[in-house]
Amino acid sequence: MSEESDWTIGRLLTWTSDYLTKQGSTSPRLDAEVLLADACGCERIDLYTAFDRAATETVRVTFREMVRRRAEGTPVAYLVGKREFYSLSFRVTPDVLIPRPETEHLVIETLDLIKTLDGKPIKIVDVGSGSGNVSVAIAKHAPSSQITAVDISKTALEIARKNVETHQVQEQVSLVAGDLLEGFNDEPQFDFVVSNPPYVSEAELTQAACEVKDYEPHIALLGGPQGTEIIARLVQQSTGRLKSGGWLLLEFSPMIATLVADLIDASSAFEDPVTTKDLAGLTRVIKARRR
Repeated sequence: MSEESDWTIGRLLTWTSDYLTKQGSTSPRLDAEVLLADACGCERIDLYTAFDRAATETVRVTFREMVRRRAEGTPVAYLVGKREFYSLSFRVTPDVLIPRPETEHLVIETLDLIKTLDGKPIKIVDVGSGSGNVSVAIAKHAPSSQITAVDISKTALEIARKNVETHQVQEQVSLVAGDLLEGFNDEPQFDFVVSNPPYVSEAELTQAACEVKDYEPHIALLGGPQGTEIIARLVQQSTGRLKSGGWLLLEFSPMIATLVADLIDASSAFEDPVTTKDLAGLTRVIKARRR
């Protein structure tokens, strides 16, 4: 990329989009816009009114380094340190899984159930909270909720703490270090157990894109040899911690949908589970009511 002064915002975007396409990016134009907006210190939409403006040398140098790392496989979210989820911005680092649009369906299903409770105070535990995106999104839209966000990674919890503070939901969301629900008494105490747990199988992980398997934390991805091992533990633990009439909601891979449903059926503690599909038409979330 030349350092000549005629490198305008528009030309940088065009060149970079073409370059990232050749490097195998599945969203080259979006990647280019997000990275350049960050280098410029502006919003993406601001780039559209600045196509003819020459980029400063400082912007070009910063942008060039980000593009180099993106071409190597580093996820855009880690390069800019943030990711949008449920119309909210979340701080992310390589210590946490990058929030994905598919997980918004977990939030939507939870909020829909909360609406049926007519504003009654509810206790929720978000298991494997990562960046805190699910907890914060629920808290922002369900003021009657008290949420305990649990994660085995203390570094992930520090990122979640910053996101909780940024979105000013400290009075609703508490953070706890722990392995699933092991740290909680085996007694009915929650109205909802909500989780986007690790559910990628060992075989799936080896076939995943490099920006996933080489950069995102495996502890947040790998669910065991079959991908259902952690889910099986969580289903078993939930039976003792959920109140009668409470709800278990899980995100999972479409590849293990039948196995997850069978795990819940086998517990006999839940009514028949119901699955919902994401925007791609793939089975993504399951919900089951405690008997």
